[in-house]
Amino acid sequence: MLKDAIDLSTLSRVLVIKLRHHGDVLLTSPVFSVLKNHAPHLEIDALVYQDTAEMLSLHPAISQLHTIDRKWKSAGILAQAKAEWQLLSALRARHYDLVIHLTEHNRGAWLKRLTNAKYGVAKRQPGKGRAWENTFSHFFSSVRRGNSRHTVETHLDALRRIGIYPSAGERGLTLKPGGEAENFIEGLLAEHQLKGKDFIHLHPTSRWLFKCWPAEQMAALIASLQAQGHRIVITAAPATEELAMAKSILAGLPQPVVDLSGRLSLKQLAALTARARLFIGVDSAPMHIAAAMGTPTVALFGPSGEIEWGPWQVPNRILTSAHACRPCGNDGCGGGKMSECLSAISVGQVLDAIHEVMGDE
Repeated sequence: MLKDAIDLSTLSRVLVIKLRHHGDVLLTSPVFSVLKNHAPHLEIDALVYQDTAEMLSLHPAISQLHTIDRKWKSAGILAQAKAEWQLLSALRARHYDLVIHLTEHNRGAWLKRLTNAKYGVAKRQPGKGRAWENTFSHFFSSVRRGNSRHTVETHLDALRRIGIYPSAGERGLTLKPGGEAENFIEGLLAEHQLKGKDFIHLHPTSRWLFKCWPAEQMAALIASLQAQGHRIVITAAPATEELAMAKSILAGLPQPVVDLSGRLSLKQLAALTARARLFIGVDSAPMHIAAAMGTPTVALFGPSGEIEWGPWQVPNRILTSAHACRPCGNDGCGGGKMSECLSAISVGQVLDAIHEVMGDE
């Protein structure tokens, strides 16, 4: 048995910190569920970047959601200092007993110290030095080789390290769209004569364009699906590069699609994909959102690792190439923005995967 397990009955409040991008934050959602399941009396708070808050807001296990605005740094020294002080004051007022820090960000270490929490859990970081080692009471270890353990399990290792062992049935992702987003999407689908489960949701873009399948191949895939009688709904983030890619895909189509690119919030995106028959995309936050909503998924992976980042606990097919160099994590081959391991995946391979997931004969 674990000799330094933490007695949860002695705790009142816990703070979980995840300062990363949208998909990374969503993949922490099982941590809150498991903690609440094993200690229902706990008040569990989260600290994330403001732009990622929708990934955890409305989570039934979270008591308070604290946020950091990335724009504080550009607001001037005085404005930033005021915002930082207000955050620290709010956190200190909660009197946390335990801080669980799920990234290597130094902010988590000093917040552990400044909140005076008795216990702290973080990933072991040999390069961080003595200050990091002296801050936390418990450290969990990472897998030595990349792409060999899913990120959800790595997050849950923080709980295993303190004596909480999650069952398979409580490790699912949690994302609540909320009534406002649900009603908005219901009305939007009605405008396009869609009822739900009668369309394929395709999100071809990522904030990292080197993770994307070439636009001409995506257009060919959509044209083939349309020829088979499928209704297609396309989404993309409002970023200029992603909207440009979506536009180039749509320009090559013989038939129109329902184009919602740049029009949806993250909550609305979740409500949309929950009503889709199938989600098709790449390694991106919308792919994780689809998994959280239980939507069968076909995902294309190139430079990133499918074992570490693949669709979690949902029927899926993952397509990769046989390139020995992947997953490399590089910004395209040689830093050239284009990933040959993605372009090597054929339209026929993706169509076969789609038919397998949908159970078509």
